[in-house]
Amino acid sequence: MASHRTTARTRIEAWSGAALLATLAVLVTAVDPHEPGHYPTCPFRAATGWSCPGCGSLRALNDLVTGHFTEALGHNAAMVAALPVAIVCWLRVVSGRAGTGPAAPAWSAPAVLAGLLLWTVARNLPPLRAALSAP
Repeated sequence: MASHRTTARTRIEAWSGAALLATLAVLVTAVDPHEPGHYPTCPFRAATGWSCPGCGSLRALNDLVTGHFTEALGHNAAMVAALPVAIVCWLRVVSGRAGTGPAAPAWSAPAVLAGLLLWTVARNLPPLRAALSAP
């Protein structure tokens, strides 16, 4: 019975996360993050002058919701690339299929963190910064 409660709770959490993302999508559509002054400044960017892995995510979400895929990639390509993976994971949870496949390898979490670190460095290098619409 405990595993049933855990599964039900996990599904509720997944649906709550989807509702939160939908609310955020509506908010960034109503209050355009491309216009300065509507949202707080990234503390990492304010302290270092560098874009963090999440910088540009609100603009990228706004671009995706309004159908501007290329512009979304320019604002935060890592977030745009991670979105399909997150959707597949979410679908597995709400369909009750989470935990039915092979477990993630032990190296996957460190690999994701290393990827975010590399993305942070790469997006702040002058050639890539010039190519991307860095915030």
